[in-house]
Amino acid sequence: MSITAASASPMPEGVTDPNYAPPPGYLGNLTVPQLHCLEKLKKELKEEGIFDEKRHDDATLLRFCRARKFDYPAVKAMIIAAEQWRKEFGVDDIIQNFDFKEKAEVDKYYPQFYHKTDKDGRPVYIEQLGKLDIKALYSVTTPERQLQRLVSEYEKSLSARTPVCSRIVGRPIETFCTILDLGGVSLGNFYRVKDYVFAASGVGQDRYPETMGKFYIINAPWAFTAVWSVVKGWLDPVTVQKIQILGGSYQTELLKQIEPQNLPKQFGGQCECAGGCSMSDAGPWNEATATTTAAAPDAAPTPAAT
Repeated sequence: MSITAASASPMPEGVTDPNYAPPPGYLGNLTVPQLHCLEKLKKELKEEGIFDEKRHDDATLLRFCRARKFDYPAVKAMIIAAEQWRKEFGVDDIIQNFDFKEKAEVDKYYPQFYHKTDKDGRPVYIEQLGKLDIKALYSVTTPERQLQRLVSEYEKSLSARTPVCSRIVGRPIETFCTILDLGGVSLGNFYRVKDYVFAASGVGQDRYPETMGKFYIINAPWAFTAVWSVVKGWLDPVTVQKIQILGGSYQTELLKQIEPQNLPKQFGGQCECAGGCSMSDAGPWNEATATTTAAAPDAAPTPAAT
């Protein structure tokens, strides 16, 4: 009889939620082979001088393990490539010195922002690709600085946003709830920014793996929906289950996952942050500066039916 998954590793530290049940492949629910994969990875990374005491905690290493389904050679190759990329891209310098001074201007032409949390305690990330004005965007920033900003935000999320969210809910929060708004997107503009989009996707998948919790694509045009019906057949079923393609009647689905007071009013919620939700970084990780006001419940827009 096989050993149960939960028997091979202890629960992660800091868990106060009595109902928390770790999913397979997470601390507290590792099979013996999975635990051996993790321990071997730590041992060899230390022997080869690659291990970083601050960053390579068990939860982080397990994200790489799950991304490669605990296939040890593939896991090790992935994390070594990620470490090499960090040096070449200058991630440590970005963490310490990057200043995205053009944030307010970029926000006018390509809003990308974190905003509060969903009902599972995850940080919510919103990107409005449909608002993209490529000419105006690249008059105030560059694709390189956009990627540096992306990395800076990933690092802030993993070092500040998710740890705070984890403490609040009493269980590990390692993933995000993403809303990608395609409303008004033009094929021409997307084609001109596709290199950045593909590069950004590669950074997420290869350097910060297993951080997708929920992914909503809203205001998706019919053509996108048709393409998705084909593309999803090529993807990992686990990934497909996390992605929901919605048209213009998306509010009801978003409000199933996100409380009205946490969802910007423009997406069917009640939140109207001072200075605009896209510039607030409102959330429990930043409560001191995230001053928000919520519309009265009877003033909230009625979610459209899906």
